[in-house]
Amino acid sequence: MSGAKKRTRATTGGKVPKTGTAAAAGGGRKAADGGTAGRAPGTGLAAPLSPGRVAAYVLLLVLGAVVAVAGGLVQAAWFPGGLLLALAGAGGLFYGGARALGRTGGVLAPGAGWLVTVILLSDSRPEGDFLFGAGPGTYVFLVGGIALAVICATGSQMRANGAQAARLGG
Repeated sequence: MSGAKKRTRATTGGKVPKTGTAAAAGGGRKAADGGTAGRAPGTGLAAPLSPGRVAAYVLLLVLGAVVAVAGGLVQAAWFPGGLLLALAGAGGLFYGGARALGRTGGVLAPGAGWLVTVILLSDSRPEGDFLFGAGPGTYVFLVGGIALAVICATGSQMRANGAQAARLGG
């Protein structure tokens, strides 16, 4: 055995790293980018958008706007049951988008459509018409929908990063 191989075995704990792998290139350490050097192209966060994924994002954006309009009508009509139904519909859309696409964008697209629509509907018009009146149910719908989107986005990001369920303090 040559001197170079002996030094390699000594520095890697007796194992000779295979040539051409990420472990051999990095000296047995993880890559600086979090260990993604060995992934196939197109599987990371910077994966190119396919036409199908763009269509899914547009569909989720439109569905977010539809759920916002329906929720705005239902939450005021049947208080408090309508408020719970409207929030359940928004939460279901956000969670379903995250599960369907497996990425945080699955929550962000319907969340953006929902938020923009709610803001546009809450703006008063010169005619005096507006969809959202000033009341506790309206504010709970606005803040609750935003909170649901943040919760679903955080949960989908944790699943994408491979976070494990942990039990603390026991």
